Amino acid sequence: MRFLEKAGLIGLGLVAGVSVSLHFAAVADKETLSTPLPIEELRAFSEVFGRIKSDYVEPVTDKKLITDAIAGMLNGLDPHSAYLDEEAFKELQVGTHGEFGGLGIEVGMEDGVLKVISPIEDTPAYHAGIKSGDFIIKLDDTLIKGMSLNDAVKRMRGKPGSKIVLTIIRKDEPKPLEITLVRAVIKVQSVKSKLFESGYGFVRVTQFQEMTGENLATALENLVKQNQGPLKGLVLDLRNDPGGLLTGAVAVSSAFLAKDALVVYTEGRTQDAKMRLTANPENYLRSNGGNDYLKTVPDSIKSVPLVVLVNAGSASASEIVAGALQDHKRAVIMGVQTFGKGSVQTVLPLGNNTGIKLTTARYYTPGGRSIQAKGIVPDILVEDPASAGRDSGIFRLREADLDKHLINDKPSDEKSGNASKNTLSPPDTKEDATKFTPTEFGSKSDYQLNQALNLLKGMQILQGK
Repeated sequence: MRFLEKAGLIGLGLVAGVSVSLHFAAVADKETLSTPLPIEELRAFSEVFGRIKSDYVEPVTDKKLITDAIAGMLNGLDPHSAYLDEEAFKELQVGTHGEFGGLGIEVGMEDGVLKVISPIEDTPAYHAGIKSGDFIIKLDDTLIKGMSLNDAVKRMRGKPGSKIVLTIIRKDEPKPLEITLVRAVIKVQSVKSKLFESGYGFVRVTQFQEMTGENLATALENLVKQNQGPLKGLVLDLRNDPGGLLTGAVAVSSAFLAKDALVVYTEGRTQDAKMRLTANPENYLRSNGGNDYLKTVPDSIKSVPLVVLVNAGSASASEIVAGALQDHKRAVIMGVQTFGKGSVQTVLPLGNNTGIKLTTARYYTPGGRSIQAKGIVPDILVEDPASAGRDSGIFRLREADLDKHLINDKPSDEKSGNASKNTLSPPDTKEDATKFTPTEFGSKSDYQLNQALNLLKGMQILQGK
């Protein structure tokens, strides 16, 4: 079976206005598992169904009852499995192209309210000052309590130009905040790049989309051309990247690894869920026979000194890339511990333009590490002083904080290079937590980036000696 027919896509969770990226598999291609039906449980279901139809205070359609039952089954499994109605299924497909409508805010459900995982750069939520760790308790005049995550996300979507008021609880604020956002068509630029002085390059991947691998190849080529020769060092920025297409993660890893190096492997109950994905075109091209865009990347990129920046908003596909480059000792990982999303979701179409998003596997780094509920611990721990501790504790939601999250199936004493041995302390900041403004990644004031550049320059000096 072709890779694109069997590989699960990976993503962080439901995103208001930013589609989570998953893989699409054909249900018809799978054999029905020959397990006996639970007669007693089905009888109880039938009795409840009948009682609702006959006795509920208002008439309820069969479609609503069945749909809600399906949604309930999936929501009860883990934070990432879900039922996709026609609207959600369509937005999921559109989202992998990097353009979609909404607010640009990643959210998860915690204790019956929405918790902000991260605002997406250059979106209404980002510009309105929505912060990681904010709790959303009301959408316009409707309380979140009692809503499903799907329902809450639907309410935040809407026609571009329309307004919505979010009522937010924020630590250190004495009363709830009301923030008005204007919905927009969100266009996420997957890859951004710039050349710093003295031949040091910077590439930022904001989300793993269909064109991420090609865009990265173009960015790397342009950096070498602008530098008029091989780079002295390169910073790959994966901070606040919530993940995306698995093919994109393999492509980005392949740009820096030797051909056929193992990038990631997955383990699940079905044969389709067991994969070993290597730095090979057949594992990252979107279709068989496609042009290998990484062929045009200069050979020097395979050996350029590399620092990868991560933080608590780096999840899923971002963690696959960081884990692969860390295990192969191809890069120094710098920043703070990542989100810990180590499971694979597969989208299974059900017909009538609906589907289910089902967790089908866990993924592992080349060295056999499970990232699930643990994340990647950087080689050098560098906190962003502008975040004032917001990358840890109550300010930052991680996979391990999500209700019903999958446990990490590896023992705690596993062999791992996933332990930070060095710490660079940020300068003291007197800034009030309530006046926090996010760092502009890639700017001159980006403390973590400056530390990465200092490390690369130090490596260049040592190589010269």
